[in-house]
Amino acid sequence: MHDGPWIALIGTLDTKGEEIAYVRDRLLALGARPLVIDTGILGEPQGCEPDIPHAEVAAAAGDDLEGVRVAGSRGAAVERMLAGVRAVCLRLYSEGRLDGALCLGGAEGGLMGAAAMHALPVGVPKLIVSPSASGRREFAPFMGETDTMVMHSVVDILGLHPISRAIFDNAAAGIVGMARDGGGAVGDLGARTVGVTMLGQTTPGVMVLREKLLEAGHAPVIFHANGVGGPAMEKLADDGVHATGPDRLRVAGRRGLPQLVVPGCCDFFNQGAPGTLPERYRGRKSYYHNPVATLVRVSAQEGVELGRMIADRLSGSTGPVRVIAPTRGFSLADAEGGDLWDPEADRALLDALRDALRDDFAYEEVDAHVDDPAFAELVAERYLSLVREPV
Repeated sequence: MHDGPWIALIGTLDTKGEEIAYVRDRLLALGARPLVIDTGILGEPQGCEPDIPHAEVAAAAGDDLEGVRVAGSRGAAVERMLAGVRAVCLRLYSEGRLDGALCLGGAEGGLMGAAAMHALPVGVPKLIVSPSASGRREFAPFMGETDTMVMHSVVDILGLHPISRAIFDNAAAGIVGMARDGGGAVGDLGARTVGVTMLGQTTPGVMVLREKLLEAGHAPVIFHANGVGGPAMEKLADDGVHATGPDRLRVAGRRGLPQLVVPGCCDFFNQGAPGTLPERYRGRKSYYHNPVATLVRVSAQEGVELGRMIADRLSGSTGPVRVIAPTRGFSLADAEGGDLWDPEADRALLDALRDALRDDFAYEEVDAHVDDPAFAELVAERYLSLVREPV
């Protein structure tokens, strides 16, 4: 009896049928059970018989293929079809017939596969092979806020030859290996899981905080707030599993989760390599963080706006909220003598945050730097007290 992993193989069979068929056969040879999902819109499958035809994909989202075809533009058609492939993959997962997902596609085909992968739980292997996955293109639409992996196909997905076969063979082996040996959705993280966001400039403090939480029997999960780390934490919280965006600092509050907020790294914003710094920022204090990142000091006026924004985003919280503010700097570079040290600008942010914060939220200032071990220990103590309080 065949008991290999189920792999959803996603692609537009009207343009990439031959290539999808090749990868399907490689998956079979590796002991997997591929399910070919046709996301082609305009034409009929060429060179590959789908397990789930494109008409069924459209219907999965309550649509019909002809309606998708006359949607008015390519983008509108893709948007309607991706809703179908997402619904199909979620159904397969709920039926126990999806252990991993693999997509071969260009810009539109890759985005349709990504839509399905973003809906799958963290831990389920997800791989997109695309010529659009290069350093010159944005990866965010492919990766979203999930653990989706993106593999550059080097050549276009059009034709079988030594280069494409090597890429496709590696992709097939990779997804089967992950699905067989490591694949599995993250389960319930438990009531004692604590989501923590940080940047490299607050690493020392977070390391101390983590140890204190572990000692208290809690399970800290650390997210890097650069890129999509913060939104990823919000998404997991919203799912009930526990770059900034419109929902940052809102989701946990809407779900009634206890929140302890420290304005770590609120003294700067991230720019690119030093030589690429826009002219309007070159007169400001800055810090050379690494070859591709320059930290630029937030001004006092920007600090006021940021403090008010934090308070506003916390204002809809239905659970307990406590803000603890260090008064001797928000980052490693924002310390006395440091490149970003500006106590007046820090003070402006804290005053604005305090004044705009909801009256029933606890606000506490501490005469310490954000990375002082004693400050981190106090934050851990206040958090543990917060989660012990009736909610």
